[in-house]
Amino acid sequence: MAADLNTLSSIYDYELKTIRGEDTTLQAYEGDVLLIVNTASKCGYTPQYEQLQKLYETYGEKGFTVLGFPSDNFGGQELDTEEEIVEFCEVNFGVTFPLFARSDVKGDSIHPLFADLTTMENSDFTGEIGWNFEKFLVDRNGNLLRRFKSNEEPMGDEIRSSIEEIL
Repeated sequence: MAADLNTLSSIYDYELKTIRGEDTTLQAYEGDVLLIVNTASKCGYTPQYEQLQKLYETYGEKGFTVLGFPSDNFGGQELDTEEEIVEFCEVNFGVTFPLFARSDVKGDSIHPLFADLTTMENSDFTGEIGWNFEKFLVDRNGNLLRRFKSNEEPMGDEIRSSIEEIL
């Protein structure tokens, strides 16, 4: 089990499962700028997958990575299995950025990563995730710098300029 942030040395120590069921941590992304997003396949914001992929392609060579965390916490808007999620994302949006196993991003079973991301100080806001496709921008040292609401377009000026500023 992952410990809470107070006992972790960094954001990179959280224990996770990839969407293909492999055990991992965020250690592989240490040194990258990260956009961590709680996603869903049957949401009004689902078309943001296309823009998230474009961000990943645009800035990936500069050390930027999008990390997608499918969640079924909001209106049952996620597919039932990881296999269905992968197929949906690849076929409909050409997603190649890393996806992780379905995770609770709020409630009693919240994943420790999201329990901490939602309470970490940043220049925007803290508190429980309100809906699918909220975005957390993490710098190369694992610090949460910005947090964006679901309706903030990934390719919009606010997110792109924030990424460019820290790249």
